[in-house]
Amino acid sequence: MSWTEVVIEIARDHAEALSDALMEAGALSVSVEDADEGTEQEKPLFGEPGMEPEEAAWDHSRVVALTDVDADQGAIVAAAAAAIGIATPAFATRFVADEDWVRLTQSQFAPIHIGTNIWVVPSWHEAPDPHALILELDPGLAFGTGSHPTTRLCMEWLEAHPAPGKTVLDYGCGSGILAMVAKKMGAGAVIGVDIDPQAIESAKANAERNGCAIDYYLPDDFAVHTAAGATFDCVVANILSSPLKLMAPMLSGRVAAGGTLTLSGVLARQAEEVAAAYAPFIKLGVWAEQDGWVALHGVLGLADIPPPRAP
Repeated sequence: MSWTEVVIEIARDHAEALSDALMEAGALSVSVEDADEGTEQEKPLFGEPGMEPEEAAWDHSRVVALTDVDADQGAIVAAAAAAIGIATPAFATRFVADEDWVRLTQSQFAPIHIGTNIWVVPSWHEAPDPHALILELDPGLAFGTGSHPTTRLCMEWLEAHPAPGKTVLDYGCGSGILAMVAKKMGAGAVIGVDIDPQAIESAKANAERNGCAIDYYLPDDFAVHTAAGATFDCVVANILSSPLKLMAPMLSGRVAAGGTLTLSGVLARQAEEVAAAYAPFIKLGVWAEQDGWVALHGVLGLADIPPPRAP
């Protein structure tokens, strides 16, 4: 089966309404893209929980509607434009051939090299270096495959600071990738916590696939299965700045004396305010930065912040 995509460039004010109208007029699916993608005018569009953009649209938006190949694309666009009270916009069409979508999707995910000796390898690929620290991990619903800078920063920190025999807490574990790196680097007891039940199931499956003995819990289960006030030699949390600030007392309280706390999911411009939230408990500084994101790091009980990683 084949399809035809209708491509319309339009101002932000009409992008969302046109998308809805195209669906009503017979489009099979609609997406909105940044029409300036790949240029100096490209603008990232993202937000943290509670601060999401009101509209998934850009000042210069591109609306892409998928239609049946034999549909009347002109009629669909005209009907959608009339429904929202605008003149029929110019549009282009492009043919979408039937594909082996599973194979095509898999081809987009190659092994990822992280740090010095870590490879994240999808199950359909051979490991480029069988002697490296290999994590077999397929892209899925849970966050954390090593492709995002925040995940990479935490993985690089764990590789640079192995904790043989020590206890590790990965809070906001997602796919469980950070907990697995810690375990494969020789850590002792490792625990992962996440608020998403689907992430917990994914993390458990990933740990089993990679031969890692790790306990994963939802927050309430974590409280039940760990001793009151239990602390860890190494605590990592790759979340976002707003929840990280709210969790400052709790996360700091989980760090053992002399233990380390490493945070990511923090934009460089947010580093000072996140560090300020933790200042009453532990002194944090920027360990490394990548693509506008930073990893913050501190040692409980030390007045001085460990030096940042060399660029």
